[in-house]
Amino acid sequence: MRYLLFFLLVGSQVSAQSFQEDSVVIRRMADDILNQGTAYENLRTLCKEAPARLSGSANAAKAVEIARKMLQDAGADTVYLQPCMVPHWVRGPKEEADLLMAGGKNISLNVCALGNSVGTAPAGVTAPVIEVQSFDELDKLGKKEIEGKIVFLNYPMKQTLINTFAAYGDAVVYRVQGPSRSAKYGAVGFLLRTLSTSLNDYPHTGTTRYDTTLPKIPAFAVSTNDAEKLSHFLKMKMVAKLSMKAGCRMLPDTPSFNVIGELRGVEHPDEIITVGGHLDSWDLAEGAQDDGAGIVQSIEVLRTIKASGIRPARTIRAVMFMNEENGGRGGQAYAAAAAKDGLHYIFGLESDAGGFSPRGFSIQAQGLRVMRPWEPLLEPYGACEWKEGGGGADVNPLTSVKAVVGELQPDSQRYFDFHHAANDVFDAVNRRELLLGAVNMAGLVYLVSKYGL
Repeated sequence: MRYLLFFLLVGSQVSAQSFQEDSVVIRRMADDILNQGTAYENLRTLCKEAPARLSGSANAAKAVEIARKMLQDAGADTVYLQPCMVPHWVRGPKEEADLLMAGGKNISLNVCALGNSVGTAPAGVTAPVIEVQSFDELDKLGKKEIEGKIVFLNYPMKQTLINTFAAYGDAVVYRVQGPSRSAKYGAVGFLLRTLSTSLNDYPHTGTTRYDTTLPKIPAFAVSTNDAEKLSHFLKMKMVAKLSMKAGCRMLPDTPSFNVIGELRGVEHPDEIITVGGHLDSWDLAEGAQDDGAGIVQSIEVLRTIKASGIRPARTIRAVMFMNEENGGRGGQAYAAAAAKDGLHYIFGLESDAGGFSPRGFSIQAQGLRVMRPWEPLLEPYGACEWKEGGGGADVNPLTSVKAVVGELQPDSQRYFDFHHAANDVFDAVNRRELLLGAVNMAGLVYLVSKYGL
């Protein structure tokens, strides 16, 4: 019945013989990846040799050279670097936050500075702390209640949203805007309940953006366990003040690169398919799930297509984007070059949701109408949930040159245990799940290359 539906959907575009041929090719690539795939060992190399790959850092520069060699080893026809200027934020010494209890006792909290946060003076910032759960509550309290205090924004990610990225999308505005929204009312510091669906002791960093018309105040995340603890202490009126100390600073922009590997198309070389992830990572850990997984999966797409003897009809590029985490400059530079080079960018596929079991793809509507009939070819490998949506932050700029964009959708339930936290390490990635993601990406890229959009 599934194959009958397939033929009804595709009509004359793909013959029964082509369907069988495609099924065999994808099976061959799947067998190659699952048996001889290099993605997992590549991930080990990237994480262990260049952890904490924040843009502008020495390890980000090291990762550029590691990725270049991986693409060469994968058999790319051409490997090159695409320049981009990136922000250079430095965390400095380990942040400190201590509760000064009403009884005179001090309690340390598990915290980290949010990305792009300013630091404190050497003595730190010490002030009363006030808890809010929303911007509406912050606005109602206003300057009279907020001025001179540290705002603790305690907004849990919604457990009832089954797709945890929907919960993240609902909550992330508090991280991005919270410090400036608090500074508007005279707050001297900002403390965010970390964006995680779990209760644990890991604070998660991530970008905050300052309103340049307002004072910049130090901005921390506190672990979910300690957020619960702090909320309880405040309700019991047990806290006198909160002390924050950090040495963060923003340095001038610095040169960096996207890393690009290319298999040139033999029939339509000027039609470009982009598959990629972001090479940079936050500085607390190894950046395995975010986004080492997407990097090595994208390299694996090139490797298996070359190893399987496929001569792609259209040009396939694996792009290791720089600076997704705190600026998006790599994706912007790639799209800007695409607008000038006279080529036809037809599809951009991103993997930036972790190396977990693949569930499907999110694809723009105009592309999904063409791709939907291919679903039975990838369903055996886990990608059975195809939905209308878009791509990730690095490929979305390609919509400016009329490319269709999409994103691999792995199972989301565990991602925010690791996202932007110190436990985002190689050992937390399952080899088989990682490789299955690469299988589905390779299958989709192969089909777009063969049939176009």
